[in-house]
Amino acid sequence: MLTLTKPGIEEYAESKSEPTSALLNSLSKETWEKMSIPWMLTGRLEGRFLKMMVQISGAMNVLEIGMFTGYSALSMAEGLPAGGKLTTLDIDADCVKFAKSYFERSPYGEKITVLEGPALASLEKLTGPFDFVFIDADKVNYQNYYNAVLPKLTRGGVILVDNVLYSGYVCDPQTTDENAKAIAAFNDFVAADERVDRVMLTIRDGVYLIRKR
Repeated sequence: MLTLTKPGIEEYAESKSEPTSALLNSLSKETWEKMSIPWMLTGRLEGRFLKMMVQISGAMNVLEIGMFTGYSALSMAEGLPAGGKLTTLDIDADCVKFAKSYFERSPYGEKITVLEGPALASLEKLTGPFDFVFIDADKVNYQNYYNAVLPKLTRGGVILVDNVLYSGYVCDPQTTDENAKAIAAFNDFVAADERVDRVMLTIRDGVYLIRKR
């Protein structure tokens, strides 16, 4: 079987991509030093991808479901034009405190509004319309988040969903992992959804790129 990637490919791709700021590098370092699940951090390559997708889409109103320590939010806020805004949702008070400390130090932080609490409850209070949505929260609720935001997405608007390959476990019909099963079901749902155009990308742990028709 042809192997398309070799060890070191992601690092090579990072080295050929736009560099990140000292603040984002510090955020990443501190996340790995202090947080109990640092691997949830959006990496440099995906962060640059998020920034560019916001720029390409021309988004003015961005929604993020699942903030963690704020790397992805700052990356997307960096791609917003003047007057653009980003609303980010997270339930973890420690993550909110951590992220806000970096938002306050960033020139893009003023574009970001944080809503703390269960995401589905927060979504009920938001009317949109949103031009761009990034979903990276608890996996069992992916389909619920998707169904909640799609009606609030502008026509031609974009949804990016993270971790849709889930380390390859979505390809295993015998998996007992509840997250993997939930994501596999979500992937099947989106693949059959005629309201959207979609392509699944193999960036890091898989990103579903979805456009509302």
